[in-house]
Amino acid sequence: MEASAGLVAGSHNRNELVVIHGHEEPKSLKNLSGQVCEICGDEVGLTVDGELFVACNECGFPVCRPCYEYERREGTQLCPQCKTRYKRLKGSPRVEGDDDEEDIDDIEHEFNIDEKNTNTNIAEAMLHGKMSYGRGPEDDDNAQYPPVIAGVRSHPVSGEIPMSNHAYGEQMGSSLHKRVHPYPVSEPGSATWDDKKEMGWKERMDDWKMQQGNLGPEPDDLADQDMAIVDEARQPLSRKVPIASSKINPYRMVIVARLVILAFFLRYRLLNPVHDAFGLWLTSVICEIWFAFSWILDQFPKWFPIDRETYLDRLSLRYEREAEPNMLSPVDIFVSTVDPMKEPPLVTANTVLSILAMDYPVDKISCYISDDGASMCTFEALSETAEFARKWVPFCKKFSIEPRAPEMYFCEKVDYLKDKVQPTFVKERRAMKREYEEFKVRINALVAKAQKVPLGGWIMQDGTPWPGNNTKDHPGMIQVFLGHSGGHDVEGNELPRLVYVSREKRPGFQHHKKAGAMNALVRVSGVLTNAPFMLNLDCDHYLNNSKAVREAMCFLMDPQVGKKVCYVQFPQRFDGIDRHDRYANRNTVFFDINMKGLDGIQGPVYVGTGCVFRRQALYGYEPPKGPKRPKMVSCDCCPCFRRRKKLPKYSKDDINGGFDDDKELLMSQMNFEKKFGQSPIFVTSTLMIEGGVPPSSSPAALLKEAIHVISCGYEDKTEWGSELGWIYGSITEDILTGFKMHCRGWRSIYCMPKRAAFKGSAPINLSDRLNQVLRWALGSVEIFFSRHSPVWYGYKNGKLKWLERFAYVNTTVYPFTSLPLLAYCTLPAICLLTGKFIMPEISTFASLFFIALFLSIFTTGILELRWSGVSIEEWWRNEQFWVIGGVSAHLFAVIQGLLKVLAGIDTNFTVTSKATDDEEFGELYAFKWTTLLIPPTTILIINLVGVVAGISDAINNGYNSWGPLFGKLFFAFWVIVHLYPFLKGLMGKQNRTPTIVVIWSVLLASIFSLLWVRIDPFILKTKGPDTKQCGVNC
Repeated sequence: MEASAGLVAGSHNRNELVVIHGHEEPKSLKNLSGQVCEICGDEVGLTVDGELFVACNECGFPVCRPCYEYERREGTQLCPQCKTRYKRLKGSPRVEGDDDEEDIDDIEHEFNIDEKNTNTNIAEAMLHGKMSYGRGPEDDDNAQYPPVIAGVRSHPVSGEIPMSNHAYGEQMGSSLHKRVHPYPVSEPGSATWDDKKEMGWKERMDDWKMQQGNLGPEPDDLADQDMAIVDEARQPLSRKVPIASSKINPYRMVIVARLVILAFFLRYRLLNPVHDAFGLWLTSVICEIWFAFSWILDQFPKWFPIDRETYLDRLSLRYEREAEPNMLSPVDIFVSTVDPMKEPPLVTANTVLSILAMDYPVDKISCYISDDGASMCTFEALSETAEFARKWVPFCKKFSIEPRAPEMYFCEKVDYLKDKVQPTFVKERRAMKREYEEFKVRINALVAKAQKVPLGGWIMQDGTPWPGNNTKDHPGMIQVFLGHSGGHDVEGNELPRLVYVSREKRPGFQHHKKAGAMNALVRVSGVLTNAPFMLNLDCDHYLNNSKAVREAMCFLMDPQVGKKVCYVQFPQRFDGIDRHDRYANRNTVFFDINMKGLDGIQGPVYVGTGCVFRRQALYGYEPPKGPKRPKMVSCDCCPCFRRRKKLPKYSKDDINGGFDDDKELLMSQMNFEKKFGQSPIFVTSTLMIEGGVPPSSSPAALLKEAIHVISCGYEDKTEWGSELGWIYGSITEDILTGFKMHCRGWRSIYCMPKRAAFKGSAPINLSDRLNQVLRWALGSVEIFFSRHSPVWYGYKNGKLKWLERFAYVNTTVYPFTSLPLLAYCTLPAICLLTGKFIMPEISTFASLFFIALFLSIFTTGILELRWSGVSIEEWWRNEQFWVIGGVSAHLFAVIQGLLKVLAGIDTNFTVTSKATDDEEFGELYAFKWTTLLIPPTTILIINLVGVVAGISDAINNGYNSWGPLFGKLFFAFWVIVHLYPFLKGLMGKQNRTPTIVVIWSVLLASIFSLLWVRIDPFILKTKGPDTKQCGVNC
């Protein structure tokens, strides 16, 4: 598969594979003779047996015998192309290290079976005939594949397939220079595939010590310095930083005290009913019991909060040593987008540019863009982005730019000359800013063009109709914009891979929205690059920290803790939010308090973006089991501790156990197609724990499989979405996906670098914010009623810790708090209007319960802010929006969820009107009326009316009525203060009240006016004589 060779579109079910060529200028090629040494230029020569000399059996890189001997004796002993260690060939002298390599078949290693080699052998067997495609015989003739698949090259690049001239090779020639996608592939019949691709740490350290010995005696100071470096590299790559005991211990003590006080308070409330207002009392007690239960679910998962530190220098010392191949693991990065009108292509382009310019080896990065809307606008914008990246990436790396999204970098109001010492920086920055402005104009032109769809659909530059003209019925599409062969920047350096993917869509198939798109990217990347780790980003979340992936690798590649880590979650940070964060868009309490608490248990929940996954964890595998703890051995002196020693039992089956075990293992792997789907190449890739593409696969087969695995019917009768990948069943697929991993025994890590790893955009006006919260809450309700509900799922294996389960239960039941919260916010107005109260007259002793409860709530909040570093303003904004969202979005989510689950009715609450402002933070004052605003508006008005009615009644009845009024007024003001940001959002900027709010106010005021007349607070209520007894009409 070649970069810039054209758009590849196809449908497996319809047996289609079409290549749409562009108009790239042809580039000249050199002929590959294969007889000339690529190092010195001499003839390669023949072996002692008269055959062509081949130095490397892995890639066949042409090297003559003198260069081969010199490299083994004096150099790194590695192949210049595939970095595999040169093996000793017949007629070559031995060098140090050959004995270690050849003695591996010694008798003492006869029964040591390496798990990785076992999986590789199984993969080879599966790929070479043990599993069929399920769709006809294999195609051995390359002539049926389009010219995009293969070409002729002069100098293969490291990690790239050297292709020979086939039947269609002459069609390529110099008139159609295309790049071959870099998949390291070994020839069929080779001894191993990628077995020594990346040497382990122990082997590399042994080689390093051997090389140091060959250099002769060194001065003591240099030796000490080198040993210090080695010792530093052996240190852990990260560490836990526990919260100081002076901060966390008082916090825990107050939590326990609050729990005890809450128990006494609820006991008092239950034993002291209000007989003249029994309904109000019962409602309030039920609400308070639910609030207590909800507080326990939220509070106790924060019992063990921790911080973490990473050591990037140790990561480099361990995996990026000089004169050795880079050992950092490859990473596949997924970016998903749907509608370019709602998700501007310029925003997506900035995210892609920040990824391509990240501080990570370029040959280890592959960026996949999922266009689930099959938009030609997105496709062309990505093509423009790839061209601009050739200039932007070297500029960022040359001057260490942060952040590396150009829109955010050029808009930062900071001193951009700080820490810059290169004289050419100012000149190059001005030139780059001009280039970016021209790039923005081109993107804006594409967006403007896309707003008017032609009657006949979109036509590409070569006259071919755009395959995605029908967004609900189109073939799968793949286009490689950047790659290793030919994908170079303006300075000649290689660029990371950039791949456009649009999965096939047909009527009658369930596509599962974002979760389905992400699973399609998992399969495509598994076929094409198969990196062991994957980073998932939304299209509006750019890399704010170019070392973010390195931060994650400090956990995932740590030999001590990394093997059991399924993902590393980063906190979400946002740009463009007003200084006071009126609607708690930053969500700091959740990201800086709750997530830190979960990190001390089994790890944070997955929040949908900014997360680096381990591929094997997404494939449904369980974490590796550690060594079992030895059983306690007691002496025979104490009879009570004596145990009978059980002798091992042998059977005939144990004699031939070796062959039977291999056969059973192979047969179990043969069933993988039922789990992963009908793609042997993809199934083979799932067995490669350390990554890498499947063995003995041509680019033609890889391209065919890539189109196949994104077909709309590929997931039928498989475990995709139920046990593998992103889990289906909820619009908040992120919670389910992380929950399934934790149930299997994996743990996750929460990484909070000093410089925020990723930043995105958040809706800052009231209506959009409520609709966002509605979607989250609706997803939680769907999970609660599904089979994956944490209330009853995952008890079988017992691998999910109890406090972690508390947190997951809280994420699914919190929308139901809206029902008691709505009732509790209505009670103050009813009490003020009726003159009754939810509590009886309390004694001095009983008042201590109320005082102690309020003090414990206040103290818990203060101590929580103390250890977390969250400001009191952020905490208060979160409390306010908890009430605002609870009586609006959460309430509608519960109603909509119940209608969907019980009655099958899918109801959507959408925006119906819109007004905007072009000033800074103008979107904050934009008013969009939705039905979500009705409940909080009603609650706000009736409480204001209740306050007026209560005060008027107290004035009318005299001094004695003010005492009971204070409790009611405090209750009502608690509701009004929490809804104050909502009131400001309704009023808009400069108190411009929308007409709809005026109508609602008049309507509700009329209703309560009738109640006012019924109450008659200003008329003195006197008791006259009973007319029935005296007979006089008084």
